[in-house]
Amino acid sequence: MLYTTAFWAMAIANLCHTASFSAFFLLPLYILDHGGNQGDIGVIMGVFALASAVSRPWVAEMIDRIGRKRSYTLGSMLMVASPLLYIFIQDPLGSSYPLFLLIRVIHGVGLAICFTAVFTFMADILPQERLNEGIGMFGISGLIGIAIGPVLAEIILKHYSFFGLFLTAAGLAAIALLVHQPLQESYPERSTKSQSTFFGLLKREKFIVVGLLSMLFGFGLAGTGGFVAPLAEERNLGFISVYFFCYSGGAIAVRFVGGRLADSLSENRILPYSIVLYMAGLFLLPFTYNQATLCAAGILSGVGHGLLFPLLNTMAIRNEPAAIRGKVTGIFTGGIDTGIFAGSLILGYIGKWFGLNILFICAGLSMAFALIIFRFHKPR
Repeated sequence: MLYTTAFWAMAIANLCHTASFSAFFLLPLYILDHGGNQGDIGVIMGVFALASAVSRPWVAEMIDRIGRKRSYTLGSMLMVASPLLYIFIQDPLGSSYPLFLLIRVIHGVGLAICFTAVFTFMADILPQERLNEGIGMFGISGLIGIAIGPVLAEIILKHYSFFGLFLTAAGLAAIALLVHQPLQESYPERSTKSQSTFFGLLKREKFIVVGLLSMLFGFGLAGTGGFVAPLAEERNLGFISVYFFCYSGGAIAVRFVGGRLADSLSENRILPYSIVLYMAGLFLLPFTYNQATLCAAGILSGVGHGLLFPLLNTMAIRNEPAAIRGKVTGIFTGGIDTGIFAGSLILGYIGKWFGLNILFICAGLSMAFALIIFRFHKPR
């Protein structure tokens, strides 16, 4: 059975965590208000992803060792505490930089634990013959969170400033912490020990390709997650969160057909189209000077994301034993975080030196490179 009580409980928890996380898509405005520039946005947003990526081998091993639910609880506690710590940053960016970076590290590790644990949990409980459909439909919870987070953040900012935003983000994470507590561990029997390590699995061709594709996808995500808000503000495009709303709407809509299609046709046949769609949305952003074009860019990238994320996830875990699923999920999610870190840092300085148009063209080219890699090295 696909839609169990555990499925819905984890979907609610994932929605809340993702909304809490995506509220920080507007953090670049906070950085600019404190005297930062595009380069500072790249560093501060990138440190979050760096912490997620660097901690991933340890996180993945922990999830296979102590269990998915226990790990998720630990990550949820960090996700509650982290937004509250931002309240202590009141000084100009120069004097508060070290504290800012430390909080971003803690926040990034918390999200790394939650995302890796929740997708490993779902891989355990979903029927193997409906993996694409199950992961895709579960992922709708995260996409709704991506849509809700920035909208909620923008509304709260207008009435309660960033103090209200940080409290709201912490409250959302607290709901996730509470709602998953009644669930049973998805993989309680851990007596079957695997000799495979995180880095040992990375030597397999399948995981090299999945890791590279995930990393390039993450590079593109750094562009949409960190620099659309400054673009919209620079060009006076109005309600910034309309992009993220359209992005999530496109991603959610395609999930209702994409998963079943991929389960029947295979991941390899659908994945190139998802890359092209995401790339098209990125290439459209330099030509965006009104809300209609902003919406179109969001929908294109959203549909691409809606297909690409579950395809890569399913490609990674299909036919892999439960004893190593935490590590396998860690490779997939860690690849994305590595790409987001590299993208945030590199794109931040490209934006500072050459402007936002060139920034989004470079983000789009990362997806073109992913298409080339997939063309010549399809995972079997």
